[in-house]
Amino acid sequence: MEYFVYIIQSLVDNSYYKGFTQDPESRIAQHNSGLSSYTSNKMPWKYIYLEILPAKREALIREKALKKYSHAQIEQLILSQKNSLNINCDH
Repeated sequence: MEYFVYIIQSLVDNSYYKGFTQDPESRIAQHNSGLSSYTSNKMPWKYIYLEILPAKREALIREKALKKYSHAQIEQLILSQKNSLNINCDH
């Protein structure tokens, strides 16, 4: 089963939130419907980074690492090949 580590960005103040999920579509819906208390006051949110990992343990370790990233590191990561959102972006 695949797990996803993600970074979302608030369209209100451009802040970031990092997390992991098995279902990116339902997770972003939760963030944008106020079901996550930490993100409810900065809705709406959009995905800016999505990385696929094969196991929950790997996803949790990766999420923990991402939470320590600076804004500059996040900006580099968004443009990297690790970002699944960048696949086929030239269409």
